[in-house]
Amino acid sequence: MDADIIHRDDPAPADGEPDLPPEGPADPGRRALPVPWDGPIQRADRIIVGGIALAGLYSIVLLPLFPVLSSSHPALLELVRPSPASIVNMGARAGVGQTTFLLALFLGVPSLMMFDWLFWWAGKRWGDRVFIWLLGSEGERSTRRLARLHRLERRFGPWAVVFAYILPVPSTLIYAAVGDGGMGLRAFLVLDLLGTLLWAGLLATLGYQLGQSAVDVTDAIAHYSIFATLGIIVALIAAQTIRARTAHRPAGEQ
Repeated sequence: MDADIIHRDDPAPADGEPDLPPEGPADPGRRALPVPWDGPIQRADRIIVGGIALAGLYSIVLLPLFPVLSSSHPALLELVRPSPASIVNMGARAGVGQTTFLLALFLGVPSLMMFDWLFWWAGKRWGDRVFIWLLGSEGERSTRRLARLHRLERRFGPWAVVFAYILPVPSTLIYAAVGDGGMGLRAFLVLDLLGTLLWAGLLATLGYQLGQSAVDVTDAIAHYSIFATLGIIVALIAAQTIRARTAHRPAGEQ
C-alpha cells in the first residue's frame, strides 16, 4: 500500500514542461571535504579554524625575514620566526662569541609553541574527523597516514609529543592525535615544552658546532637569497592552490 500513496504536495509537471532536477549543488560530481564539526559551526570551531589559518599565514608571511634579518638582527629573527635555519644561525653565532648559547636555545621557544595548542584542541573537540580536514583529502592515502599516526601514538604515548619534531609525521598531526586520545591541556603543554626545547637544543648545538662556517653561509644567503625566498613563497602558494583543486576534484576525473 505504501508504494501506491500519492504525494499531493508535489504536483506533477504540466504538459510540455521539462522535469526539473532536484535542488542541490550546481556540480554534483564535485564533493567538498566534510567539515569536522557536528551541526552548525560554533564559536569554538571558529576559533580553531581561524587560529590554524593564522598559523599558516604567519609562517608564510614571515618567510622573507630570514635573508633580511639573519645577519643584522639574528636574535629578533629567531624570536619572531624560529625556523630551523634561524636557530642554527643563532647557535653558530654563539659559537663565535656573538651571542650566548642559552639565548639561542630559549629565544625561539615561545613562537615555536604559539599555535600548538590549537591542534591539540582540534583533536580534543573533533576527534578523528580532524585528520581528514588537516590532510586535505579523503581516500586510501589519507587512511594509511591516519593508521600510521595512530600506531605512533600507541607506541610512544606521551613521548610522541616530546619527539614530535623528530618523528616522520607532521608534528601538528601528533598534537591533534594526543588531543583526540584524551590528553589534558596541562600535560600537553608540559610535554610540548620539553619537545620544543629538545628540538631547539639540537639545532642550536648543530649551529654551535659549525661555528664560523655557518655564519659565513648565512651571511651569503642574506646577501643573495631575497629573490629566491620570494620565489619559494610563490611556489608554496601555487602548491596550496593545486592541492585544494585536487582535493575537490570529482572522483572520476583525472
